[in-house]
Amino acid sequence: MEMALNWPGLLSIGVFYLIVLATGVWASRKSKREERKCTGNLSEVAMVGGRNLNIWVSIFTTTATWVGGGFILGNAEVIYDPKRGLAWAIGPIGFSLSLVVGALFFVKPVREKNYVTIMDPFQEKYGNTLTAILFVPSLLADIFWIACVLAALGGTVSVIMDIPSPLAVALSAAVAVLYTLLGGLYSVAYTDVIQLIFMFLSLWFCVPFILMSPASADITVTAVTKLYQEPWTGRLKLADAGRWLDDLLLVTLGGICYQAFYQRVLATATVAQAQFTCYAASVVCFILSIPPLLIGAVAASTDWNQTSFGLPTPFEQGKAGMILPISLHHLCPPFVSLAGIGAIAAAVMSSIDSALLSSASLFARNIYKNIISKRASEKEILLVVKVSILLFGLMGAGLAMTTSSVYVFWMLSGDVMYSVVCAQLICVLFLPGKVNGYGALAGLVVGLLLRLLVGEPLLGVPGLMPLPWDSLHDDGRLLHVFPFRTSIMLVSLATILVVSRFVTCLFLKGLLPDNWDVYGLGQKMMVLMKDMVDKDPTEKIGLNTRQLYPIPHANKEDMSSLQWPGVPSCK
Repeated sequence: MEMALNWPGLLSIGVFYLIVLATGVWASRKSKREERKCTGNLSEVAMVGGRNLNIWVSIFTTTATWVGGGFILGNAEVIYDPKRGLAWAIGPIGFSLSLVVGALFFVKPVREKNYVTIMDPFQEKYGNTLTAILFVPSLLADIFWIACVLAALGGTVSVIMDIPSPLAVALSAAVAVLYTLLGGLYSVAYTDVIQLIFMFLSLWFCVPFILMSPASADITVTAVTKLYQEPWTGRLKLADAGRWLDDLLLVTLGGICYQAFYQRVLATATVAQAQFTCYAASVVCFILSIPPLLIGAVAASTDWNQTSFGLPTPFEQGKAGMILPISLHHLCPPFVSLAGIGAIAAAVMSSIDSALLSSASLFARNIYKNIISKRASEKEILLVVKVSILLFGLMGAGLAMTTSSVYVFWMLSGDVMYSVVCAQLICVLFLPGKVNGYGALAGLVVGLLLRLLVGEPLLGVPGLMPLPWDSLHDDGRLLHVFPFRTSIMLVSLATILVVSRFVTCLFLKGLLPDNWDVYGLGQKMMVLMKDMVDKDPTEKIGLNTRQLYPIPHANKEDMSSLQWPGVPSCK
C-alpha cells in the first residue's frame, strides 16, 4: 500500500536541514578567511581547521562525533531487548571510556607531531605501499558507519512520518554532503554545535511525556518485576562475562582507531586543549545516553495492546532496533514525536559529516598526495577532498538503501577497526622501534584471516574455526561467548612484534638475500657500522643506548631496535 507523506513532519525536517545548511554556509566563509591567513598548506585548513578550533566548539564536535544515530537507537534497543537489558548497555560506558583512554594515551603522541591524519605515522614508518593497504579497512569502516546511521534515520522516519526510507536516506545524505563540501572541518564542527544542542534539548523534551504514558507501568517497578516482559535491568551471567568484556573493549579501543577522533584532536591548538576536550566530551556523551535509556525502559514497561501499535509487540515483530521512534510515535503526542525525530536526524547528520570528511582526508592526503600525485597542488588536493566526500557519501547512501538493519553495519564498522586496525595503531604509536613493515603486513594478514575463520553468526557468516564455550540461542543461532575479537587483536599484536624481530634477525645474519629487503634493514645496519667506525675508539660504544644520527627513512626508534648479529636478543 502506498504511504501518505506526513507533511508537518517533512516540513519540520526541512526547517532543521535549512538551519544546518545555513550554518554550513557561514562556516565555509570562515574557512575562506582562515585560508587567506594560513601560511602553511591550504588543504590542512579543510582537514584540521587550521588547528585553532575554539575549546567549546571542539567539545561539541567531539561529542557529536560519538553520539550518532547508532548510539541513540542502539541504547534504547538494548534496554528494551528482554534478553539483554541495562546490564548489556555497553555504549554509554564504552564511548565515554574511549574518549578518556584517548586523552590519556593517544592524544599526546599524535598532537605533538602535528600529524594531519592518523595514517601519517604509518606512512612515515612503513612507506606508501603498506599504508595504502591499511587505508582500505579504515575506509570501509567509515563507509559502513555512514550506512549504519543513514539506515537508522531511514527506519526512524518511515515509522514516525510515513515517509519512505529511501527518501529520508537520500535527503539526509544530500544535505550532509553539501555542507561538508562547503567548508571542510569548519562546516562540520560548527554544524555539530547546532546539531548537538538540538539533540540535547529534543531528547530531554521527550522524556517527561513518554514517562507519563498511560499505557506504560512505573519503570521503577518493572526494573525488578516481570510484568509485560523480563525486567529491563537485565542480568549478566558469569558465563557471559567474556562476551561482555569483548564488546566493551571493542567500543572503547575500536573507537580510538577512527580518523574522525583524531581529526578533532589535531584541530585543537594545544595538547592540553585536546585532552580537556576529550574529558569534557566523555561526560556530555554519558549525559546524552540517559534519554534513550529511559525511553527503552518505558518501552519494556508498556502494554502494547493499549497502544495504536497493538500486538504482537515490536520485539516479536523483529523491530527492536526501531523501538525509540516506535515509542515516540505511539506513546507521545504528535508534536513530541516530531521533536524526537528531529533529535535523531541531528544525531545522524553529526555522524555522517564526520565519517565523510575523515575518509576523504585520508584518501586525499595519504593516498592521492603521497602516492598517486606527489606534485599535486593545494587546490588539486582540495578538489580531491570534495570529490571523495561526494563519492563516499553516495556509497554509504547506496548501502543504507539495501537494508534497514543498523546492527549489521555497526558490527562491520566496529569489527574492522578493533580486530584489524587497533593492533597496528598501538604498534606504530607506542612501539615504533620494535616493529617494521614485515611484521605489520603479517599482523594484518593474520588478523583478517582469523576474523574470517571465526565468522559472525549474527550476520549470517558461518565460522570455520570453533571457539571455546560456544552455545546456541533459543532460535538455534550460534553464540560466541569467548572474547574472540580481543583475542584476535592480541594475536595480531603479538604477530607484528614477533615477525618484526624475526625478519630483522634473518636479514642481519645474512640468512635472507639483501635484494629481498624492501624495507632496507640491511642498509640501516651499514649506517650503524659506519657510525661505529667513525666514532673515537677510546670512547665506549653502547649500540643500544647512545645517540644515533638521523638518516633518511629511519628514525632513532628504527635504529635502536636493530641488534648486532650474534647478540642474545637476535638468537
